[in-house]
Amino acid sequence: MDSLWRSSRDFFCERGFATFPISFLGFLLIAILLPSDLPAENAAHLARVKDVARIEGIRENQLIGYGLVMGLKGTGDSSQTVFPVQTLISTLERMGITMPQSTSLRVQNMAAVFVTATVEPFSRPGSLVDVTLSSAGDAKSLEGGVLLMTPLYGPDGKIYAEAQGPLVLGGYTAASNGNSKTLNHPTTARLPSGAMLERSVGIDLAQMKIVSLMLADADFRTAEEMAGAVNQMLGTNRAHAVDSRRVEIAVVAGEDLPALLARVEAVEVTVFPRARVVVNERTGTVVIGGDVRLLPVSILHGGLAVNVINEPQVSQPGALSSGTTEVVNKTTVQAQDKPVNRIELKPGATVDDLVQSLQQTGATARDVISILQAMKQAGALEAELEVI
Repeated sequence: MDSLWRSSRDFFCERGFATFPISFLGFLLIAILLPSDLPAENAAHLARVKDVARIEGIRENQLIGYGLVMGLKGTGDSSQTVFPVQTLISTLERMGITMPQSTSLRVQNMAAVFVTATVEPFSRPGSLVDVTLSSAGDAKSLEGGVLLMTPLYGPDGKIYAEAQGPLVLGGYTAASNGNSKTLNHPTTARLPSGAMLERSVGIDLAQMKIVSLMLADADFRTAEEMAGAVNQMLGTNRAHAVDSRRVEIAVVAGEDLPALLARVEAVEVTVFPRARVVVNERTGTVVIGGDVRLLPVSILHGGLAVNVINEPQVSQPGALSSGTTEVVNKTTVQAQDKPVNRIELKPGATVDDLVQSLQQTGATARDVISILQAMKQAGALEAELEVI
């Protein structure tokens, strides 16, 4: 208790307050009113295991293939693109049609595309999968096209699915007399339920002796909380945290593993997310988490704008001279130094205070990104700064 009293006395002395006798009840009241230097626990929240972690080995699988889209209205690949013609000749030869080598084919009504698909875990032969098509040549639009039968390969080089069918576009392009209008990306299309699996990509749960939970965000405290919550649900100490991302659960011989996984995924655990600020310099997007803490700091921010203007002017020679008329460029350089804006963040300032102060000074998204980077270097931003 004496050490606690001395720390409170030092707190007031450092801030210019006079020391005075105080009762134990008054000390408790002051301790409650004083701002805490400890991290706020309200940053933690409850979440289900299935929302913050995944089971190792149970994942999606990606497929890719190359095919032809037919039936376009003159918006396909040009004759300068070689591989659509080669693909068409190979396809016709497989169907018993021989093409002379000197034959010139026009491919404006067809387009070469790459086909991609994502297969959900435990998918079986006969399951339907959505696919995405992207033009591989210089086609202008895939509107109205039909994908010919295209095999989809896995990373091991084996065929896992076959895709075929009419395309669905989220955009279009129209042109007439030199005028054109384009909406979204007409060279990318979707084929809902357009691929059928021919090979199983499932895993055998009976072979799993240990269930590993992989956290989406690595954190030792969250891993320990998850292991403790799973053990409390099971009533045994079968779960333990291996590191900041992995929690392992031992499987009992003969146990119903799907039932175990269903119970584990429904467990609610206390999650302690990292304070994070995400910025995208290409689009000027800034996302600041609500648990980000700011330290007292003063910010001075200004800008220098330099504008170089080139104006073409005609230089006319004098009368009866042998000179010629020439066009010369007149270069003008304009520099404008913007006034410095000052922002002061006092103790206890929040992210909302920072955003409001920046908005009042007229700071753009680019300015905010520069200020956040400088605050991180100065140690006034207690968060991870992630640039994407």
